[in-house]
Amino acid sequence: MKKILIAVTLILFASQAMAQLERVKPSDVGLNIEKLKNADKVILESIEKKEIPGAVLAVVRNGKMAYIKAYGNKQVYPDIVPMTENTVFDMASVSKSMSTAICAMILIERGQLRLSDNVRMYINGYKGWEKEKGRPTDIKIIDLMTHTSGLPPYADVDSLKAKYGAPNRDGLIEHIATCKRDFAPKSEFQYSCLNFITLQRIIETISGQDLRSFAKQNIFDVLDMKHTDYNPTAETLALCAPTEKQPDGSVITGKVHDPLARIMNDGVSGNAGVFSNADDIAILAAALLNDGKSVQNGKTILSPLTVKLMRTVPQSVKQFGRTLGWDIYSPYASNNGDIFGLNTYGHTGYTGTSLIIDPDTKTAVILLTNRVHPDDKGSVVRLRALVANAVAGAME
Repeated sequence: MKKILIAVTLILFASQAMAQLERVKPSDVGLNIEKLKNADKVILESIEKKEIPGAVLAVVRNGKMAYIKAYGNKQVYPDIVPMTENTVFDMASVSKSMSTAICAMILIERGQLRLSDNVRMYINGYKGWEKEKGRPTDIKIIDLMTHTSGLPPYADVDSLKAKYGAPNRDGLIEHIATCKRDFAPKSEFQYSCLNFITLQRIIETISGQDLRSFAKQNIFDVLDMKHTDYNPTAETLALCAPTEKQPDGSVITGKVHDPLARIMNDGVSGNAGVFSNADDIAILAAALLNDGKSVQNGKTILSPLTVKLMRTVPQSVKQFGRTLGWDIYSPYASNNGDIFGLNTYGHTGYTGTSLIIDPDTKTAVILLTNRVHPDDKGSVVRLRALVANAVAGAME
């Protein structure tokens, strides 16, 4: 019996070790610990100003976890609960990058999807840009992924709920397929959640799986991301940081904050819905920095050329600064800070999350906050850039 217990303990320990990047001292990967404390300082100042209740910062370099730290509280209403390094966050729009975009790239490299495919190939009745005269201009996959489709930024959830009932994925897609387009594809940039909800439907149509299952099977499970999922349950749910207090006094916890994702798409949505923690996001970032291959188990989620394509701004929309699901130099890319290189790409989430990846220095900065808790008032726009600068400034 004693041998069995020892064996079980060793298995559990090995499983936990596999679920984390190797942790090293900052100096082991060329980071100055004293300068990294500048990041601590600006995060603590943000907490003091009540911009955020707390945060988790993780820095990945050369495939290793060089720095991870929790600050403040993950909950301040109705009770105070301290933040921990393994806290799970509502990733909000970072879901677009770490799940939906990668899923689309997987289909592209399998030969099942093209960037130049018209959306109407996969969704019947999907309108293009209608000119006053002549044939409409089709919206293509590349337009969705770079936010140059002309779709409106969002949709009124109350109106959708009244018309279709909720949840109603088909009703939401029907609305997106037929709603007014704001401009011709590739002529302007307009960040839109509707682009990635459309992309979700295309991924599901091609794969025959729902987005949650496809992402889990092809990304999260492959990389041993133990606490990353849509609609979290069990231990992952117990680790979740709460978001916004509701009119009835309840607090959203373990349910996606974004209304379209939560109400119309029942938590599994192309624009939002992923929950994750710093360790898991670090595993993903390390894989992307390693040309799509896990640094732990050697398994691959994308080929090196596909990773390079995904982080490159397409020539046809070069002026707008968006890659295929990520951001390099659009007006939304301030989280990159001022020091990291021109190839740095990343994404932010409305709830207060952020991920940036610099392929030139093999570095990723993960800043996770729940700034919408308990009230949607705090701002982390400046904080993200300050933290990125502090980390970049710590390189030796």
